[in-house]
Amino acid sequence: NDGPTVVRFPKGDLPVPQEAVHTLEDGVDILAYLEAESDADEAVAADDIPDVLIVSVGERAIMSLELAARLVQNGVNVTVVDPGWVVPIPQSLVALTADHDLVITIEDGVIHGGVGSLLSDALNAAEVDTPRRQVGVPQKFLDHGTRGQVQAEHGLDVDSVEATVNGWLERLFGDQS
Repeated sequence: NDGPTVVRFPKGDLPVPQEAVHTLEDGVDILAYLEAESDADEAVAADDIPDVLIVSVGERAIMSLELAARLVQNGVNVTVVDPGWVVPIPQSLVALTADHDLVITIEDGVIHGGVGSLLSDALNAAEVDTPRRQVGVPQKFLDHGTRGQVQAEHGLDVDSVEATVNGWLERLFGDQS
């Protein structure tokens, strides 16, 4: 069967499609590449600035771009990509992860067995050791509410995700501010 196995219809309006600044050969869209500004008086070498890759899946692109803008203000370089298709994991995405210091998948699907898990499996198979983290829906029954209410309740809103990512960055690389 070459057709889809699952079709999801989200509640509410569809997000505005995000334009790619570049598209890789196998269709992975690069939505943004943001470089942190360094003060000329600081002795911070470019090699000391972490490079974070955010793999944004589905409607999470807008939130991922907002998150990237916040992270860059904290001294982090950020690339945001939308793979378009996630099964199989595109080889250009695997290659891109090797050029970054941390890979974060942000999806509106369940975290266990989701895109982050698939990407992690692909990176393990390719022997790419870049640290990776996942943001997604917990595997449990969720209370009813608006999309925003459910996201906030489970730490999936931009403020909560920013706090989580800053914690990961602190543990992996030290204080970036």
